[in-house]
Amino acid sequence: MRIRVFLPALLALSLAVWNGGAQDQQRTSLTIYAATSLTDVFEEIRDAFAKVNPDVEVLLNFASSSTLAAQLSAGAPADIFASANELQMENVVKAGRVKEEDVETFAHNRLALIVPADNPANVDTFEELAENGVLLVLAAPGTPIRAYTDAMLTSYNVERGEDFRARVLANLVSEESNVRQVVARVALGEADAGVVYQSDALGDIVDRVITIPIAERHNQLASYPIAPLTDAANPGLAESFLRFIRSEKARGFLAAHGFCWPAILDDIEPTEAPPATAAKSRDEDDAPEVECEAATIKDG
Repeated sequence: MRIRVFLPALLALSLAVWNGGAQDQQRTSLTIYAATSLTDVFEEIRDAFAKVNPDVEVLLNFASSSTLAAQLSAGAPADIFASANELQMENVVKAGRVKEEDVETFAHNRLALIVPADNPANVDTFEELAENGVLLVLAAPGTPIRAYTDAMLTSYNVERGEDFRARVLANLVSEESNVRQVVARVALGEADAGVVYQSDALGDIVDRVITIPIAERHNQLASYPIAPLTDAANPGLAESFLRFIRSEKARGFLAAHGFCWPAILDDIEPTEAPPATAAKSRDEDDAPEVECEAATIKDG
């Protein structure tokens, strides 16, 4: 009698385990390579996308755009690439991993100067970065944020004198591999100042740093292009995520994190992208308006 009771129970348990394993196998993954400065906002966008696509696992790989571009150009598998400037996207296009006609700019950012909360060097303006003794940290050459910073310094040179850039860079004590590391060095008080994206000066960091205004005529408008990979494992799912990036929901996240979007998108009514594995869903949240006015450069 015990055997008759045990065997049906064992069979039911086996079926449950098998069914669970089958469901796990049915989950589809989407791999996105994204610039470090997109970390916070893309994590929120991923979670929102997952709510309407419960059978999709979105895998985010964050690093400097130059690092990601090099990995993708060398054949690293991915479905989508989101870069912090056009140059690194162009490098991936040249490598044949992305079609030029598939590239679109989905967001913009601007630069910000940050200092530690106690401001030990008493830096009140960007121009004071040229004074002796200021400990400056920047991202390393080759990164998008450094390209934008160098372009901004060149702009200041015209107004402040040909040696302004050289005097600022003479105070450089560290070059970090990505913008998040620049933020960390300043927040920890290991440097007197650092140049980051305005999106990096928001959120949990606001109590640990002070943001110093940068003159609008010198500030740079960072462009964020995004595109599917030509050999994406799930091209349909990649396109679904790209539609989601254009949605009201995504715009709300972008604005909340200090980003704005290309003016051309204002002519297109944003709608919630249909989920890849569910019925279409409409989000009712309105994205706040964010100004994008600033000088622009293509690749620094």
